[in-house]
Amino acid sequence: MKITNLCAVLLLALPTCAFAQYQQWDFTVLLDGDPIGTHRFSLESTGQEVRSLVSQAEFRVRLLGVPVYRYRHRAEERWQGNCLRSLDADTDDDGQRSRVQLRAQSGGGLQLQSAQGSSELSGCLMSFAYWNPALRSQARLLNAQDGRIEQVKWQRLESAAIEAQGRTVIATRWRLSGTERPLDVWWTEDGRWLGLDATVRGDRRLSYRLR
Repeated sequence: MKITNLCAVLLLALPTCAFAQYQQWDFTVLLDGDPIGTHRFSLESTGQEVRSLVSQAEFRVRLLGVPVYRYRHRAEERWQGNCLRSLDADTDDDGQRSRVQLRAQSGGGLQLQSAQGSSELSGCLMSFAYWNPALRSQARLLNAQDGRIEQVKWQRLESAAIEAQGRTVIATRWRLSGTERPLDVWWTEDGRWLGLDATVRGDRRLSYRLR
């Protein structure tokens, strides 16, 4: 069989593979400037605007070499365009375990299950998917850690220089408010996610920087 014919057969047999695209964001997580862990986002995009995302985070804070705080999180998401269609998330926040599940229903709605109970949702819903700049058009977002629907607002601030991938870059800064505490998210001008900065317990600064 000629190579060209073989390729045609493979494309017919595996149509989704022909259109699959992969992206990955690897972040160093810092607390007050000191590295405490990593967070990786792996995205697979196929035809018909179907996207699958796996998010994995692990942090460990030490005091005098002794671990005083641990955090682990894993989420699997499936998207249709910019709308979330399913989610499975497990979190261990220093020993406090939580699980969130979201499923699309045959009638078009969404079924959400978390420690808050079960609820029905309608419309196009997004999680805190900073990898997708369409997030900035949303007024409500699903918190994958606890299953809460957060009412949010976005404000563009002045661009500034940040460190990302080992170099200094000028990034656009957007402030997200409506959550427990505001946070700043950084993108390139064309929408590539570079990092974020948030204030956490004890007024400490948590930062993500793209590696």
